[in-house]
Amino acid sequence: MSNSSAFFFLATTLLAFPSAAGAGEGGGVFDWVHGDWKLIVGATGMVAPDFEGASDLMFGVSPIISLGKAGPEARFTSRNDDISISLYDNGSIRAGATGKIIFERDPDGDLAGLDPVRWGAEIGGFAEFYPTDWLRIRGEVRQGVRSHSGVTADIAVDAFTNITPSVRISGGPRMSWASEDYFETYYGVNATESANSGLSQYYPGSGLKAIGVGGAYDWKVTEKLTTSVFSEYYRLMGNAADSSLVEERGSPNQFTFGVSAAYRFDFTM
Repeated sequence: MSNSSAFFFLATTLLAFPSAAGAGEGGGVFDWVHGDWKLIVGATGMVAPDFEGASDLMFGVSPIISLGKAGPEARFTSRNDDISISLYDNGSIRAGATGKIIFERDPDGDLAGLDPVRWGAEIGGFAEFYPTDWLRIRGEVRQGVRSHSGVTADIAVDAFTNITPSVRISGGPRMSWASEDYFETYYGVNATESANSGLSQYYPGSGLKAIGVGGAYDWKVTEKLTTSVFSEYYRLMGNAADSSLVEERGSPNQFTFGVSAAYRFDFTM
């Protein structure tokens, strides 16, 4: 699945849902779609662990996509925010659908002998709110599709302040949770995999996956173009940290550094 096809599937599915809900109130099926919209697209280039739990770092690229009806500009956005479609936004509370592209994991290098992980996606919802003018709390819950059948959840708290009208710094803690099916896919080692890889057998349950902290320096180059420099640290916990893959070939300490750029397109439907 390409990034564009996965996004199209997520967008069309969730755009249709509130439209259909409004049809019973006398509106047209697609009336909800009409109006002014904003689409933010971009990319992130980063140095990150070769795989979840790896001790080696590699360079990678990931997409930035956010779609929502035009309105007051979001007080804060983060490169950690997954593909998002805002369905409710009153300035203080924002909620909607979210999705994440999952890339395949090939069984080579330190992963040799383990089952491959197929490409797929995670689809779910998000909610965020602002207790103060300088603090955002965001949570996401997502269901795996094709790559794994588990459930994942993330919570991030970010404090932010503008140094100048075009420069902002931000940072705060993060926490991730996952279900047993997710851990089995990425951290489990069954008897066959153990024999093929040399790793000890490991059968995880569900629970806390990681805690960490991250920060960013954002520069609004123009009204529509924003760039960012960021760094993050995660410490794998529980079922992730106890995996034989992490203990015997990886590290619970996960570092990420990178840059990103995103551009906003305004349009009417």
